[in-house]
Amino acid sequence: MKFSLIICTYMRPKPLLKLLQSVKEQTIYPNEILIIDGSTDDVTKAILEENNFKNLKYFLVAEDFRGLTKQRNFGVSKIDQKSEMLAFLDDDTVLTLNYFEELLKTFNSDKEVSGVGGVAYNENAWSLFDTAKSYNKYKYFKFEDYIYKEGQRNIMRNYLGLNSKQGPGIMPTYSHGKTCGFPLNGNTYQVDLLIGMSFAFRKIVLDSIKFSTYFEGYGLYEDADFSLRALKYGKNVINTKLQLAHFHHPSGRPNQYQYGRMVVRNGWYVWKVKNPKPVGKDQFKWYSITILLTLIRFSNMVTTSKRKQAFTEALGRTVGLWSLLFDKPREK
Repeated sequence: MKFSLIICTYMRPKPLLKLLQSVKEQTIYPNEILIIDGSTDDVTKAILEENNFKNLKYFLVAEDFRGLTKQRNFGVSKIDQKSEMLAFLDDDTVLTLNYFEELLKTFNSDKEVSGVGGVAYNENAWSLFDTAKSYNKYKYFKFEDYIYKEGQRNIMRNYLGLNSKQGPGIMPTYSHGKTCGFPLNGNTYQVDLLIGMSFAFRKIVLDSIKFSTYFEGYGLYEDADFSLRALKYGKNVINTKLQLAHFHHPSGRPNQYQYGRMVVRNGWYVWKVKNPKPVGKDQFKWYSITILLTLIRFSNMVTTSKRKQAFTEALGRTVGLWSLLFDKPREK
């Protein structure tokens, strides 16, 4: 299967170089690598000129094309039309040696699979279920033979009966699903949602739909939006053998106030993609969980040392929630 790799980047030359070095060591190499750079300087370009990578094409985009979804759409427009699959990676990831080999295996194993996602092994918090131990059902989530320790927000949701009873990667009709990912057990799971740090689609999907420009700049939840719309063309799956490390480089990210506002507004937008006409029960749950998570962030002013970040994010969530009364997000 001929495939293209698209990496959108912004002011992260060193993380990007580490990613490309891991691509260089792959057991199967991309037919082309497109770097879509939204940087406001030429440091990334200079680093790529100093380091040779086979099949690499570099594009420095103008301000009008800057932002994750715009850069992705730009990259898709520049691919070799003979490509059968397009892979996307965040610029602050590093791949395991057989990443693309596993990716191609997943597509080739089932023609109905149109979207594939990977997992970040350095963020995985699952452990084997110990039958000799007793686990509090409100504080732990059991999945197959594995156990996951819930965070504060999910513990509260469990006590209040607001947590999803569906598995990871599935978006409930009230949108707030489980964010624990999957254990590294080598299995492949059918899901609704793929994560933008590591996802790939057959070309037919990208020929049919584009990444929504509603998600400007940082583009929080743009991957969820695209994953849901891609379900019209086949199945989305996560292969737990498809592994990489994700380092969440701080540059290029919004401030906490903007992030908090985006969490609510972008979250509302994606919810309506999944469930355009939610019934009363779904609406109650969505708003209840959103308010609960906002209150938890306010409480973090006392429970954590990062008081300013907690307050500004909680304030952003509050403003985002109130803004839904008179200015609901609209598709672009």
